[in-house]
Amino acid sequence: MRIYNEHERLFKLPVDKVGQAIDSLAGPANILWPVAKWIPMELDQGLKVGSSGGHGFIRYTVGEYVPGKRAVFQFDQAGALAAFDGRHYFEVVPRRNHTILRHVVEGDCDLKNWLVWHLLIGPLHDALLEDGLDMAENSLTGSSKTTSWNVWVRFLLYLLARKQAKETGSPNMP
Repeated sequence: MRIYNEHERLFKLPVDKVGQAIDSLAGPANILWPVAKWIPMELDQGLKVGSSGGHGFIRYTVGEYVPGKRAVFQFDQAGALAAFDGRHYFEVVPRRNHTILRHVVEGDCDLKNWLVWHLLIGPLHDALLEDGLDMAENSLTGSSKTTSWNVWVRFLLYLLARKQAKETGSPNMP
C-alpha cells in the first residue's frame, strides 16, 4: 500500500536563505529539526551522503544531499519503518515571488504497516514536521509561530511517556 505525506511552508525569502534550514539538519546550528520538543535527528557523519542515523525508532541513511536545496533520507530495514520501502526528504522549491520549504514521506508497505502509519506514526510525524516548519519560520523571519498539537497527538505522546517511564523505572510516570 502507498504512503504519501507532504508538509510545506511558504517563505517570502530567497532560495539560499531558506536552504539554510536544510543545511542545518543534525548539526549544532540546527534551525529545522525541533529538538526542544522531539527526539533529535542524529547522523553518524553529519549531513552527507552515506551517513546513517535517524530519530528515535525511525532509522535511515542519507541518499542524496544538495546543499541549500535538498536532503533525501532512505529508510533502513530496521526500526519502526523496517517494512516500509521508501524515503523522506526536505527540499527548497523556488517560485516566482516566494520559496517553498517542503518535506515529503513516500513509500510502500503492507496493510498492517499502512495502518500503523496512519494511526500512530503519521499523526506524530505531522506534529513533528509542523513544529519543525514553525522553528524554521521563526528562525528565518523572526516570527513566533507555534502550531498546537491535537488531542490524538497529545494522547499518543502521553502513552509513549508512560511506556518510557515503565521501561526506565522512573517514579515520575505521568
